[in-house]
Amino acid sequence: MDLLSMLLNQGGGQAVQQLATNFGLDQNQAASALSSLLPVLGQGLARNASSQGGLESLLGALAGGGHQRYLEDPSLIGREETILDGNGILSHILGSKDVSRQVALQTSEKTGIAVDVVKKMLPMVAALAMGALSRQTANAQSAAPAGMPGGGLSDLLGQFLDSNRDGSVADGLLGIAARLFQK
Repeated sequence: MDLLSMLLNQGGGQAVQQLATNFGLDQNQAASALSSLLPVLGQGLARNASSQGGLESLLGALAGGGHQRYLEDPSLIGREETILDGNGILSHILGSKDVSRQVALQTSEKTGIAVDVVKKMLPMVAALAMGALSRQTANAQSAAPAGMPGGGLSDLLGQFLDSNRDGSVADGLLGIAARLFQK
């Protein structure tokens, strides 16, 4: 199951409902924001995981960050400590507040949700995404055959790297490499 489906279906859609309630949106608007934000966050995660030490750092955050609690109790996503955690996640994934602002602007234009609302929603979505990825990683590792390191982690990262959903991660890796060499 991909992260978007997991978040949309978690607990009968409680995470989506909580986002909608927190921002005065309907569930379709909240789901639209999620579907627009998650691919961008996923690309950032994939970029970080492909950097030196990035995969180990990501695995450490997934294993020790306690992010699954946001899925288990979506009422936590509006709390100040969750927003702080989400902002920390965003700084690792997107790198700067300027990139976060640009993501919020593009999502606003795509969804019709006010940019200020999307800016406030972004750390909550980042926390939920890490919760879903943490859960998926734990499930993949527990289902992996003995001796297979990381379980199905390559499958999880593959969904981020295959950004155009053509079944090949090569173009995603080439895009990451191109961006790295442009700097």
